Amino acid sequence: MARTETDPDNPSTSGSGAQEATNPPRTPNRRGIELVMLGFVAVIVTSALALISINQESQPGTQVLYYGLAFLALFGLTHLAVRRWAPYGDPLILPLVAFLNGFGLVLIHRVDIGDAAAAERAGETANAAAPSQVLYTAIGLVLFVLLIKIVSDHRTLAKYAYTCGLAGLVALALPAVLPGFIAPTKNGAKLWISIGSLSFQPAEFAKILLLVFFAAFLVSKRELFTTAGRRFLGIDFPRARDLAPVLVAWAASIGIVVLERDLGTSLLFFGIVLVMIYIATERAVWIAIGLSLFALGCAVAYPLFGHLQERVDAWLNPLTSDSGYQLRKALFGMAEGGIGGSGLGGGRPAIVPYAKSDFILSTAAEELGLLGLAVFLMVYLLLTARGLRVALAARDSFGKLLAGGLSFAISFQVFVVAGGVTGLIPLTGLTTPFLAAGGSSLVGNYVLVALLLRISDSSRRPQQPSRPQPKQPPIAEAHTELVERPR
Repeated sequence: MARTETDPDNPSTSGSGAQEATNPPRTPNRRGIELVMLGFVAVIVTSALALISINQESQPGTQVLYYGLAFLALFGLTHLAVRRWAPYGDPLILPLVAFLNGFGLVLIHRVDIGDAAAAERAGETANAAAPSQVLYTAIGLVLFVLLIKIVSDHRTLAKYAYTCGLAGLVALALPAVLPGFIAPTKNGAKLWISIGSLSFQPAEFAKILLLVFFAAFLVSKRELFTTAGRRFLGIDFPRARDLAPVLVAWAASIGIVVLERDLGTSLLFFGIVLVMIYIATERAVWIAIGLSLFALGCAVAYPLFGHLQERVDAWLNPLTSDSGYQLRKALFGMAEGGIGGSGLGGGRPAIVPYAKSDFILSTAAEELGLLGLAVFLMVYLLLTARGLRVALAARDSFGKLLAGGLSFAISFQVFVVAGGVTGLIPLTGLTTPFLAAGGSSLVGNYVLVALLLRISDSSRRPQQPSRPQPKQPPIAEAHTELVERPR
């Protein structure tokens, strides 16, 4: 019988090595790194709030301390929940989100000060948005924790794909079918549902529900997109009955938001589904087809919708167009900021309409300059990269496609907002994720990040080794068993 020699310098050949082969070493979850980075972000946010007070020629008061402690407490408790229920999730995603959310609070507080000064000169009272932003952050983090706890496996969402798709379409259509006193028209669009003092935008949550539906459907029909159907102009198209559900959901979601005059959300849905089809099929021809359909849709929609013509006119002629007032003020503010900015509390961002929401990037560019704006864009880029890394590491096709769609939703939304504010593309009305004021957007994006962390935890968690099957002895060495024949 051959003898196995052991190498003392190589644990894989020792007795303990056999144990390690059965039980692989535990993967570090790096939750300590996450906690340190969250503390660092809390210090930066509190310091920025204090700097605003100093530049406004006042001493930092209890309000600055309240915002800083509330920020640290909220994310500290969220960290404990992640450590408990998703210990192997990506350690950078939550700190990156906390940085964006925290600096959004800083910029909103800065604009609140400017609004309060303008209202005092006019003998009026201004409503501060920063306290509401803290409340919405708390609500978003509560939903974040609940989703992390309840959804222990993201693959269970695929079982409810059609339910999610139907619920998403119903949520999109609600503002359009409800009466005006419940779903009022704001800024030419009917997107909100108002119940008393509470108002929310269902499209922010419909976006996530439809992402789950599209991911599950494309995974189940992936092969049919490349093998079944007819060939036309050198392209294999799937059968109509296989493609019908995704086309109906896609067209219905875009059609609803177009009728509600929400051009930004319709563009977001179009881009998300197009990219998810490309990820599922790995065929660039679908991108070409989608862009061609997009160009055709623009040519058809432009003469039909007056608000679209106003947006394009403001984009082409921001200095002379009557509808380009917002963009004109934003461009002047960014030019005033220059490379280094006027400093936190040193500019006049409050004179830009919607400086807390739609144009918060122009607020950042005026106070922090081009360098500060580049920092925010780099943080978004890093957040997207971590999300795509989660998609690459996912062990199942549904997780890969869902994580890819969620990551692209963040990056595409930032591109559309930044492009509109800087005059690269027409304005769409979307808000900057985590940075801009707005309860529905903030809460919905925290649900999105919770799904990303859940997929990340599943992909990074060490796999349990399979139990070895009992070895059957050779037939020649098997024991003889006596079996009594039944009478």
